[in-house]
Amino acid sequence: MVAAVLLSACAGDDEIAYKEQSVYEIYSQAMTYLDDGRYKDAAAYFDEVERQHPYSVWATKSKLMSAYSHYQNNKYDDAISGIDRFIAVHPGNRDVAYAYYLKALCYYEQITDVQRDQDMTRKSLEALQDVLTRFPGTSYARDSRLKIDLTRDHLAGKEMTVGRFYLGRKQYLAAINRFKNVVDTYGNTTHVPEALYRLTETYTVLGIPGEAQKSAAVLGFNYPGTDWYEDAYELVQGREQKSVQQQANSDKPWYQLW
Repeated sequence: MVAAVLLSACAGDDEIAYKEQSVYEIYSQAMTYLDDGRYKDAAAYFDEVERQHPYSVWATKSKLMSAYSHYQNNKYDDAISGIDRFIAVHPGNRDVAYAYYLKALCYYEQITDVQRDQDMTRKSLEALQDVLTRFPGTSYARDSRLKIDLTRDHLAGKEMTVGRFYLGRKQYLAAINRFKNVVDTYGNTTHVPEALYRLTETYTVLGIPGEAQKSAAVLGFNYPGTDWYEDAYELVQGREQKSVQQQANSDKPWYQLW
């Protein structure tokens, strides 16, 4: 009841008008707001726990809960600021693994489509790898590993988008650099088969059949069942791809250079 009276004129404000209350009252009210989806009010009350009871164990917990409330409210900058403060002040706290993970989520959930700047994607990858390195045996690390794969695939997709743009503009060397980066840096992503095909295509346009053959050979050896393989074969051979039966009867696959 005391908390309700206090909030009658202050609910929704960033800072609560000071009125001395027990740590239990303030924290309980913060949790109520959090459960009700009133994340801004929840963050304000968690901050109030720290303001009125800075040396209590609940104040430490409230730092992280305030950041979590901002995260739930999609206020990622405020969440990250609170998380960084929690980590700096309480590096040995039992919840620090979650703090690192929550920071990574703040970046991860701001990832945009591949047509836009990928700064948040790179920050997400760095933060997720930090979780994996620092806390390898946790559930946070397991989830981070999955998200790292998705993040790397996203970055590879951005490189492919830029590479295709250069290819369409006939800026072949710039395109080659992008496609090579996908193969060399993001070798376990879904974009590698296309990158190898685009390299084959670009080298063919440039009249460098040796390099085209090498790229096609790698594609054929690693991804023989893909459409990219079939298209690359036609490019290199300059004719229709052999039938499946013809290849089965061949002593040596077309892509085998050694």
